[in-house]
Amino acid sequence: MTPRELFDGYAPFIWRTLKYQGVAERDLDDITQEVFLIIFRKVDELDSPPSMRPWIYGICVRVASDYRKRARHRHEVLVSDAPESTTEATPSSEAERVAAKRQLTEMIQRLDEDKRAVLVLHEIENIPMNEVALIVDCPVKTAYSRLAAARKHLTTMLSKANRSEK
Repeated sequence: MTPRELFDGYAPFIWRTLKYQGVAERDLDDITQEVFLIIFRKVDELDSPPSMRPWIYGICVRVASDYRKRARHRHEVLVSDAPESTTEATPSSEAERVAAKRQLTEMIQRLDEDKRAVLVLHEIENIPMNEVALIVDCPVKTAYSRLAAARKHLTTMLSKANRSEK
């Protein structure tokens, strides 16, 4: 696989993975570049192409973890730039949508790493659960348990947020 094919094939996955691992929007391009530098340096160590995605995911998790440990990022709140809407939206409905998206992203980031990984990979990346289990290196039943726990935790956080808004 050429560097261009690697980039074209995995950049969106890496970007989204880093985003949900807590990398601030403004730093995503730089941190994605860090991940690719590691990939290009170590790609020859990889056993086979089918193990590429779990390997890249592991690199993303480690790089994002290092990023979060940096003191200047400890108290940041991730604010996502919303993609442009294709429908006509009023300013208030657009603001509500952006706020809801930001709130959900912040809640996902508060999940512990194991639950967050399974939730993001399965629900957002639409990766089948058997593949998710390979990526996070756990049995399939454990992956399903983590997904259920993540959903329950998100539901609880959303309920608390809704009660506090009233």
